[in-house]
Amino acid sequence: MVLMTSCDNELDQVPLVDLEANNLEDYAGVLNAAYYYHTGAVTPQAVMGEFRADNLTFEFDDEPPYPDFHTYNSDLGGLAISEIYFRPFYRDLYKSILSANTVIDKSESPTEVAEAKFLRALSYSKLVMVFGDVPVILVPQPDVSVIPDVDLTRQPATEIYNNVIIPDFQAAIAGLDNSGLATGRASKIAAQGLLGKAYMFRGDFAQAAIELGTVINEAEAAEVTLEADFANVIIDESSEILFATKMSSSIPNSSTGTAFAGWFQGKDTKADQDNITLSLISAFDASSAAGGSEDLRKALTIDSELKRGVKYTADQYDQDFIELRLSDVILMYAEALNENGTSATEVLDLLDPIRTRAGLTVLDDAVVSSQAEVKQAILDERRVELALEGHRWFDLVRTGTVDAEMEQTISSNYYVFPIPSSEILASDGVITQNEGY
Repeated sequence: MVLMTSCDNELDQVPLVDLEANNLEDYAGVLNAAYYYHTGAVTPQAVMGEFRADNLTFEFDDEPPYPDFHTYNSDLGGLAISEIYFRPFYRDLYKSILSANTVIDKSESPTEVAEAKFLRALSYSKLVMVFGDVPVILVPQPDVSVIPDVDLTRQPATEIYNNVIIPDFQAAIAGLDNSGLATGRASKIAAQGLLGKAYMFRGDFAQAAIELGTVINEAEAAEVTLEADFANVIIDESSEILFATKMSSSIPNSSTGTAFAGWFQGKDTKADQDNITLSLISAFDASSAAGGSEDLRKALTIDSELKRGVKYTADQYDQDFIELRLSDVILMYAEALNENGTSATEVLDLLDPIRTRAGLTVLDDAVVSSQAEVKQAILDERRVELALEGHRWFDLVRTGTVDAEMEQTISSNYYVFPIPSSEILASDGVITQNEGY
């Protein structure tokens, strides 16, 4: 059963108890629950994406166990940090999946089913990105722990992409239009963009280019456009947001403590000073030097003196988490074309509006000409354009540039994060731990 509240946003609701799907006739509330549960995964994902990488840092004298994010060994598998970060992320995404499964299995509304498949694909995309192989549950049940016949064995990430993520996004594309853009719900164009992103993680650049190119070509008709002012790219009303997890201070979510924006702003005692790395500051400075003038994104993203993030100015508990925006799509499309052997001239042209908005000159294909140089230019652009949006670590893993960018040799065991110990114990060892933890 889901309790619906009378808040302004139609996604604002709080599931108070486990779903009793067999007693329901209207599945709109269950679908809203599938949206809602993503709120609990937001802060862990954002912190993993930035603090694990070279954008933000916990000082080594900060409160334990948080500095373990920078020790690329088994320390990150400790029980304390697992329960603080990895368990809420894991638990809430599976709750979203179970809610989505109920809608897919029982709802008679094709639109509800398409939205549910969108959310299930998004949930599994995040789980695979963070943990690698994970269990696949496609049955509508409220509590997996009481179902002895559910196979909790972790399935290969490749199979999850092929059998769940990609087909679910494809079904969402077929079943949705773009009316959801105005209300914060799933839409056809968002499903296309996230499908393209899934293909990028799979290394299927040909298919990625098709989907991402379609998004770019259809964006204007869907009223999705690049913001003229970079200061507006992350506000809730941004014209370039394709999909965001909606957050509200008036609606509790299952994660506790500081929200993701607060972590970046230095509002948590575990990262309240000097949390912006010199590496990120240098990246902005290098962008300015190459672009012929100060990169306008620097002052709108970080305070280089206080070493704190300034990208988010709203109340931290009201800041939506952007899952996908247009500039991200453009940069992935450029990357896919480059990997497919498209000329440097054509690829670099795609970056022009993003760089012009930042006050920079366009890149010269006489200087950035080889495939490797173009790839690096795109990765550098992604770093400063999407800084503090939770992408950096996952970009490094996806592009195979962890060691080069982190300037150290890191075992691939630690490209993914530890499975929560409580989940392993609850499964009687059927769910296994990632190697190295």
